[in-house]
Amino acid sequence: MSGKVSCDRIDPWRLVIPRRDPMRVDATVYSSERIRLEDGALSQLVDAAALPGARRVLATPDIHLGYGVPIGCVAGLDGIVVPAAVGYDINCGMRLLTTPLDAKDVDAADVARSIRRDVPLGEGKRSVQLTSEQLDAVLARGLKGLLEVHPVHERYSALRDEEEDTADAERAEERGSVEGSPGAVSEKAKSRGRPQLGTLGGGNHFIELQRVDRVDDAELARAFGVHEGQLVVMIHSGSRGFGHQVGGDYMKTAERIAGDRAPSKKLAFLEVDTPEGRKYIGAMNCAANFAFANRQVMATFVRAAFRAEFGPIEMPCVYDVPHNMAKLEEHSGERLWVHRKGATRAFGPDRMVGTPFEATGQPVLIPGSMGTASYLLVAGQRAADSLWSVNHGAGRTMSRTAAAGKVNRRGKVLKPGRISDDDFRRAMEGVVLIAGNRRLAKEEAPQAYKDIDAVIETVTGAGLGRTVARMVPLAVLKG
Repeated sequence: MSGKVSCDRIDPWRLVIPRRDPMRVDATVYSSERIRLEDGALSQLVDAAALPGARRVLATPDIHLGYGVPIGCVAGLDGIVVPAAVGYDINCGMRLLTTPLDAKDVDAADVARSIRRDVPLGEGKRSVQLTSEQLDAVLARGLKGLLEVHPVHERYSALRDEEEDTADAERAEERGSVEGSPGAVSEKAKSRGRPQLGTLGGGNHFIELQRVDRVDDAELARAFGVHEGQLVVMIHSGSRGFGHQVGGDYMKTAERIAGDRAPSKKLAFLEVDTPEGRKYIGAMNCAANFAFANRQVMATFVRAAFRAEFGPIEMPCVYDVPHNMAKLEEHSGERLWVHRKGATRAFGPDRMVGTPFEATGQPVLIPGSMGTASYLLVAGQRAADSLWSVNHGAGRTMSRTAAAGKVNRRGKVLKPGRISDDDFRRAMEGVVLIAGNRRLAKEEAPQAYKDIDAVIETVTGAGLGRTVARMVPLAVLKG
C-alpha cells in the first residue's frame, strides 16, 4: 500500500497500526516521540502484515525504508518464507572482540592501518580463495566447515588458530553453523563467493576500534570480559556477493511462483513445504554460513594486527550475531518462521541453555553510525513481546544519494548531497577514518542516521533490552 499510515500510540515506546484489510494482524512499531518515522516504511510494514501466514509483525526503532519490507522488520510467519524479508545481505551481522588493552595506551590509527593491509575494503574485492570443494564445505557447515578446509592463502594459513576458531564458534549464534544445501545455490553465486572470504565489503559495513566509554551492568560486563576504558573491536559484514546473488535468485523464483497472491511484487513468498521453499531455506543457510566464515577470517586478520604490535595477547569473541535471517522458532506455542531484516535476535537465559550464555542470555550488539556510540545489551523482561528481537543499528534518516550526492565517473557533481564535506569532517572529529572510497564513506555519515541514544532509550524503555556497556569509536575502516 502507499500513502499515510495511521498509528495509535499505546505507550511512550509503542505504536500500533490496527488491522484493516488486507492486513491479517495488527503491526506494532517500537518508537518514541523522539524518533521520526517514514510513511513509506510504515506502508511496507502494513504489506508485511498482509502476508498469508502472518502471525506477528513488528518494527524495531531503527525502522526505515527497505526493499519489500522496512529495515527493522520482524515477521513471524506460518508456513512461508519471504526472500525479500531476509534481504540480499543474508546474515549480515556483528562480531565483538575484546582485548586486554586500555584504549589510552593504543595508537588506534596505527593498528587500523595494519588491519587494512590484510582486509580488503569495498565492493568486489578478493582475499582468501577457496576451491569448489572447500567452498561447499563452508556453505554446508559454516564455521565447522571452515575448520575442515585449508585454503591456499599463505598469510591466512600462517595466522589461523584452530583452537581459537573452535572457541569462537561457541560464541556465535547457532555456533556459526546452520544446515546449508550447496546444491540449492546457483553456480553464479558460488563463483562470486569463491574468492571473497575475508573481505569487508562496502555500504554500512565496518571494522571499528572502540573504547568502552561506560559500563551500565558491572556483573554482566565482567561475564562478557568487558570493562571501562578497554579497547574492543567490532566487525560488521555479511555474505558479500555470494549472499546478494542467492537473495536475488530466490526473489525472482518467489515472484514467479507467488504471482498475485503476494501483497506486492517485492513481497513474493515461497511455501516451506514445497521444493522451492526448501531450496531457498537451504540456500539462505549457505549464505549465513558463508557470512559466519567471512567474519571469522577477518577476525583472524584483526588479531594478527594487534599481536604484531602487542605480542600474543588474548582477544576472545564476546559474540557473533546475525541481523538478516529467517529461522524456525517456537513462540507462544506456535512454530513460526521468524524473519529478522535489519533486526537482531535477543534471546534471554532460558533460550540459551547449553551455551556459554545460559546464565546471562545472549549478548546483543547494536552499532550506531561511524562517529557515534555502539552498545552491548542483553534481553530485557519484555523481550518476548517482540519475538525476542531488537534493532540492528540506528536506522537511516536519509538515503545514500541524499547524504552524499551523485557524482559521475569523472568526478563531476551531478547532484549535491545534503551533508557538506565540512559537516562530515565535524561529525567525524576525533575518529580516524580509513576508507576505500572517502566520497562513498560520506553516504554513511552520522548525520544520515537516527540518534542511536534515542533508539536505545526506546529499546530499554520498552523492556526489550538492558544495556551492559556503551562503546565509542576511535578508528573505523570502511569500504
